[in-house]
Amino acid sequence: QVQLVESGGGLVQAGGSLRLSCAASGRTVSRNAIGWFRQAPGKEREFVAGINWSGGGTAYADSVMGRSTISRDNAKNTVYLQMNSLKPEDTAVYYCAAQSSWYSGLVRAESAYAYWGQGTQVTVSS
Repeated sequence: QVQLVESGGGLVQAGGSLRLSCAASGRTVSRNAIGWFRQAPGKEREFVAGINWSGGGTAYADSVMGRSTISRDNAKNTVYLQMNSLKPEDTAVYYCAAQSSWYSGLVRAESAYAYWGQGTQVTVSS
């Protein structure tokens, strides 16, 4: 079983930066694509960014494209999301998730993700 723990959230002013981490335990996730999702109050959870198992393929939501970078360190069983030029509309709980299949292509649909962390709060003040 895979456990995912997010960290790195917090309160930041608009224009600032945060680096979120997603640490996996229980077994390696080096064969799984990993996604970051977020849920703002009163809104549905949405895909933010994803990275395939090798790190050679990434995808971003239009809302964070150019401001965020997802990366992974398979030796540390950890995935990162660097977010720059943060905006108040980035305020949300951020979740990382691991796709259930090994060596599969990166997808944005939540249904492909079997393992989820508990989330970390990101609050951006104006």
